[in-house]
Amino acid sequence: MVSITEIADEIVAREGGYVNDPDDPGGPTKWGVTLGTLKRLKQDITGDGRVDIHDVRRLSRRSARDIFLAEYYYAPGIDALPEMLRASVFDMQVNAGANAVRILQRLLNRMGEAIAVDGAIGPQTAAAARRAARRAPAHIADAYAIARRNYYYALADRRPASRKYARRRDGGKGGWILRAESFLSEKYHLTAAQHRAGVAAWG
Repeated sequence: MVSITEIADEIVAREGGYVNDPDDPGGPTKWGVTLGTLKRLKQDITGDGRVDIHDVRRLSRRSARDIFLAEYYYAPGIDALPEMLRASVFDMQVNAGANAVRILQRLLNRMGEAIAVDGAIGPQTAAAARRAARRAPAHIADAYAIARRNYYYALADRRPASRKYARRRDGGKGGWILRAESFLSEKYHLTAAQHRAGVAAWG
């Protein structure tokens, strides 16, 4: 069984090193940790009395992993979810914040639960996830991964600047889609033709 620390290390590797993409609302980022997160956590890594882009550049892999575990796994309560959901929801929490939980809550409601879509894992969401997992143990992780993929496509539909994350320059699947499908059974992966048809309206 893969430990949650190993999953966090995989997320760090997936996020990659330092980037400052003007189309990314997160701004300066390293290993998936944004400048905004370092400011919120008061992580003055350089020790110069302020938290700025230089601290982002100095962030280590291990520090990023520790931030993910504390702030994006344990703090939002992902450890209260059924085991088969934890890795994907954790990965999405790092990538999309509380939208990771909102996607899950909407999915649970479609599966017959009746819970608030508030982006927070409280007792009701945790219990609903456990019930849904008992009813569909072989399918709930795939259903969540598909919901993630749909979220990415919908976001790119609404925000043209984000389309490069969902579609490569050659028209193939972009990083967002590949990321969602890495948690999805291969039989549910979109073919290249299906992906291209889905994004054809983007021009």
